[in-house]
Amino acid sequence: MLDEFFKSTVNALMKKENIDPIQYSPLVLAYIGDAVYELYIRSMLVFKGNAPVHALHKKAVLLVKAKAQSDIIHKIEPMLTEEEYAVYKRGRNAKSSTVPKNADVSEYRHATGFEALVGYLYLKGEMQRLQELFMLALDCS
Repeated sequence: MLDEFFKSTVNALMKKENIDPIQYSPLVLAYIGDAVYELYIRSMLVFKGNAPVHALHKKAVLLVKAKAQSDIIHKIEPMLTEEEYAVYKRGRNAKSSTVPKNADVSEYRHATGFEALVGYLYLKGEMQRLQELFMLALDCS
């Protein structure tokens, strides 16, 4: 149900503005991808059961930090299509003015590439593919 809501909302917005997601800069894709991934992780944790917010936050941080995202992209990289891999590489190679606080530069760049891929798939309305990659990345069945 949430999947259909996001898909229809994104499709309506994209058609209204007549924009192709590939036209966005990789850092803009990473910007929206970061939010999409964070929402997915928070939703997954909440749906697992009621828990104190602090405990949920601590679990979420472990999954959304740059090191975790870097590990995820390395894990799913062999499953990416050529198009997805190209988007990931654009994000990974983008020059950001932000300096990583709690990650090394390599991890941060890979994480940015992962976020760009997530943002791209989200803006394309490919929620099923996002779900598939998230499930593979997080060993969900």
